[in-house]
Amino acid sequence: MRRRAFTTLLGGAAINHPGGNLTGLTYLTESLEAKRIGLLHELVPKAQAIAVMFDPNIPGSELQAKEAQAAAAQIGVQSIVLSSNSEREFDQVFATLARERVGALLIGSSSYFNNRRVELIVLAARHQIPTIYEFREFADAGGLLSYGPSLTDGYHQVGVYAGRIPKGTRPSDLPVVQPTRFELVINLKTAKALGLDVPPTLLARADDVIE
Repeated sequence: MRRRAFTTLLGGAAINHPGGNLTGLTYLTESLEAKRIGLLHELVPKAQAIAVMFDPNIPGSELQAKEAQAAAAQIGVQSIVLSSNSEREFDQVFATLARERVGALLIGSSSYFNNRRVELIVLAARHQIPTIYEFREFADAGGLLSYGPSLTDGYHQVGVYAGRIPKGTRPSDLPVVQPTRFELVINLKTAKALGLDVPPTLLARADDVIE
């Protein structure tokens, strides 16, 4: 869950001491959009316009888009914000990318996008759009690159909490978990298919390179 949405649910209580009967984990989604824009620009420096696709049904999605737009403006790149929450709208988004000659794409955070990652990756490949995603599962499935927290680590922590609460630990005593490790994953196969040369400095910073 996003940090801001979690804070709203907690009624303003501190994340370290949630109080009440609620705890869990947050992926700090919106705070990473600027980093993703920077990585995408580093990989595709000639892109004059970067599109941001977000899911309007997700709390905090507008904040994601604004963070990405601000980051693009800082590096002097035009940004185009597009919303989508259905497979039919996916086609519309990519048709707009082609029409506007967008040079790169950032896929925002959305459980719907996560569940449809194969469709998104296929569309990005078909339209030859360099794309950055949130989780490494996208890069593993053929996406160009991803930057974000580890889903596996998050699931592990949920399991730990699920084991402690039935044993008597109160949720209010369990701080909301925030990620401490962020993964940069680059798929070289996809980069080659797109005709991209990945800068050595970017490869050196990658946590994993898929060849």
